[in-house]
This record gives sequence, structure tokens and C-alpha cells, in this order.
Amino acid sequence: MDDTAPTKGRLAYALAVLFALNFMNFYDRQVIGAVGEKIKQEWQLSDGQLGSLTTAFVLLYALVGIPFGRLADTGDRRLMLSRGVAVWSAFTALSGAAGSFTIHFLCRMGVGVGEASLAPTANALIADLFPPHRRARAISIFMLGLPLGLGASYLISGMIAQATGGWRPALYVAAVPGFVLAILALFMPEPVRRRAARESSTATRNTSESIRTILRIPAMWWIIASGALMNLVMYAVGVFSTSYYIRYHGLDIGVANRFNAMVFGLGGGLGMAIGGLLGDRVGTRGAAGRLQLAMVGALLATPLLWLAIEQPRGNAWGFASYLFAAVVSIYLYYSTVYAAIHDLVPDDMRGTAMSVYFFVFYLFTALGLMFFGRLSDAMAARALETGVSVVESRAIGLHDAMYVMPLFCALLVVVLFIASRTASRAPHAANLQASPAQSTIAVRLSRDFHVTHAAPSALPS
Repeated sequence: MDDTAPTKGRLAYALAVLFALNFMNFYDRQVIGAVGEKIKQEWQLSDGQLGSLTTAFVLLYALVGIPFGRLADTGDRRLMLSRGVAVWSAFTALSGAAGSFTIHFLCRMGVGVGEASLAPTANALIADLFPPHRRARAISIFMLGLPLGLGASYLISGMIAQATGGWRPALYVAAVPGFVLAILALFMPEPVRRRAARESSTATRNTSESIRTILRIPAMWWIIASGALMNLVMYAVGVFSTSYYIRYHGLDIGVANRFNAMVFGLGGGLGMAIGGLLGDRVGTRGAAGRLQLAMVGALLATPLLWLAIEQPRGNAWGFASYLFAAVVSIYLYYSTVYAAIHDLVPDDMRGTAMSVYFFVFYLFTALGLMFFGRLSDAMAARALETGVSVVESRAIGLHDAMYVMPLFCALLVVVLFIASRTASRAPHAANLQASPAQSTIAVRLSRDFHVTHAAPSALPS
């Protein structure tokens, strides 16, 4: 535990390591999306079975997230992050060595267990390291690992699959960097404020009490619902977009993944950066302002997703162009909504709050991906009855199933609107106007008089 406030250099180091962890987090999980067609061909899988590989990952992610979230509020977060990245990297390598679909499925569940440690722990750490007026930008840098990790995974995994003709080497390559990061994570600063929080009366609060406190904030229910819808859209597109390029637009796996690298890497990164910059500006209006910005992004993305799916067979550039614009818009969500959660919840419950949020939306996403895969199979079966070939029916089935994506995105707009209205009346909403001096006074009061202090993100407005 560090006894002094981190210097600028140590803050930069921590944020760089957290970014790298998140980069590999999404790189490793997206390898399956990049090489899924190869896996499907080797084991003769349906779209439902292919989607179940990601379902296995997110189910375990959801189930173990709650205890990890509580540990993020009470334990040594550096050690949690180090162990987590080592575990998910080991299971990534083992999934490449799997000799059957069942073993591969179980290994993907192991990846989910390791990766579940990252999001609540890293978010709680960032919220303690950076004051509210810099928080959205710090989160946006951390979350840049999402689009850049996805983009790099598509690009590199696709190139490896095309060069080797198989999918296993891509997973071996994905596993290596995590073991280096496991060592680097141990040297990050652990904010002293976490010690003060543990010495306060909140140390006696158990997990169920923390969850009840979080769920008493009405806006959190709507934010959790928004996460379920947002991630169902993005996971379905992420898991099946390479297959869509191959089946519907006739591309080979290398070119298809280069399109995805551009869309998710460049487009997602641009959206994340814009969200970070604008998120702190609109954040002066509290959590409601951040949620409204996310709502605008989802509103723009809805028709863009529809137009992408409407592009005719063979027009991969048209599909990618509209999808690129949709991803830029919808990725405003991450920087703004995650910062809004920190604005709303007590500072010693941020890890638990994030884990509750992740639990619900990943559970919903797991069920949604099963539904989407089966919907694609059902649409393919219906197309097959019209007399088209099996290959053609799979292309048509996946295309027709894609239309649920703009529908869910439209529902996301409604949920974020309600969330923003509810957040404006939230009793625990942050006073983002609090100055660094006010933050220092609050911490000193906590230390000197042994009272439960409220961080700037929890001071009443």
C-alpha cells in the first residue's frame, strides 16, 4: 500500500498498464470472433454453437464478477489484476490446444473467470486515482483498450489464420503478452484513500448490504438495463461480423478482419476519445449530462446500423462505412456511462457497483447471444426451404438476424433517456464542481476525525 499520493509519473504508469490490460482483455476475447469461421469448419458447428463460445465466456464473467467487485473495494487491487491477467492468458493458450469443442468451451469459461477481475478493479482504481473533473478522460484512455484491442485482434488474428490456414496459432500469440503484464501490474500505485475507506465504518458492510445500497439509487437500474442492451448489440456484431463479411459479402477471412480492424479499432477508438473529451464537459451537469451524451450517440447509431444491413450483397465497403459511423457514435457510451456510475455511487462501493452492472448485462448478453445464434440458424432454415443452397441459406440467415441490432439500439436510446432523467434527481449524484482543495479537505477530515468521508463524487450537490 502506498503511503503518499502518486506522482504524475506513477499516475501515467498506472494508466498505461491499465490500458494495456484492457487492450489484451479485449484482444484475447475477440480472437474467437476473428477465427470463428475456422473453428466452425473444423468441428462442424452451427451458429448457435459458435455463439455459445462467447456465451460461456460471459456467463462465467457475470457469475464471478460480484465477489471480484467486492474484493476491488477491500483488497489489494494490484495483486488482483496481476493474478487475473495470468489466469486468462493461461486459459487462452489452453483453448488453442483444445482437442474438442467441449474442452475449448470449458477453456473459454476459464478465460471469463480471469477477465472478470479486470473491469471492476480497474474502474475502482481509476476512480480513486483521478478526481471527478478528469475522470471521464482517464476512463476513456483505459477504455481505448477496448476498440484498439478488438481492432488489433481482428487484424493480427486474421492474418495468422490466413497465413497458417488454422485458428490455433492465433490463440497462442494472444496468450503471451498477458504474462508480462502480470508482472507490470504489481508495480502500480494503490491509492492511500482506499485504506481510509477500509478503516471507516464501511469496512463492516458486507457485500449484500453494499448491493442493496447501490440498488437504492433508481438511476442505477436504468444504467444496468442500458448496459444489457448496449453489449448485446456490440457482442452480436463483434462475434458475427467476420462471418457476415465472408458469407454475405464474399470476402476471405484476412480481408474481412481488416475491415473489422478499421471499423472497431479506428472507429471505436475515435468514439471513445470523443466520449472522454465531451464527457467531462457535459459532466459539469452531473451524471445526467453524461447519460444524455450517451443517448445522443445511440440515437445516431440506430439508423446507421439499419443502413449498414441494408447494403446489397458484395458491397462490403458500404456495409463497413455505415458500421464505422455507427461504432463511432455508440462508443460514446463507455466513457460517459462508466463515469456516470462513479458519479452516482458512494466512493467505497465503486468496485461493487461496477460488478453488479457487469453481472446483469453479461447475463443478458449471454442469453441474447444464444438467441441471436439460434435466430440466424432459424432464418437459414427458412431460406433453405425456398430452394437455395446451404451456403446461400447461411448467408441469408445471418443477414436477416442482423436486423435485431438496430431494434435493440433504439431501445437503448429510450433506456438512456429515462436514466438521464432519473439521474438528475438522484440523491447521491456527484457534485462535479468540487475543487481539488475541497477533495483534500474531505480526506483530511476523514483522517483526523475518523468519520466516513465522502469523495467529490459522493458529496451532496
